[in-house]
Amino acid sequence: MTTYNWSIAQCEHDIATGGITIAHWRVTATDGDYSASAYGTCGFQPDPDAPGFIPYASVTEAEVLAWVWANGVDKDAAEASLATQIEAQKHPTTASGLPWE
Repeated sequence: MTTYNWSIAQCEHDIATGGITIAHWRVTATDGDYSASAYGTCGFQPDPDAPGFIPYASVTEAEVLAWVWANGVDKDAAEASLATQIEAQKHPTTASGLPWE
């Protein structure tokens, strides 16, 4: 069974407002001895006057991940892509090497 671990690797924020402007995310899929990962960024335009605004000093990783998924990162598609990569590792269709060695 494949497990997926999503995390935020880094956040960039506006010092004056505390609004997070970019989140760097990573997802790793693991199935036994096989693994695959993806990394990306997601940009935001925070409004400190908007209801529900959460400044950098108070935000949680879960909240930033929710923003990432709500702002263009397709969680299901990313996980499906990693599952495909793991299946390719389990059942390779090509190989490389030198037959005389």
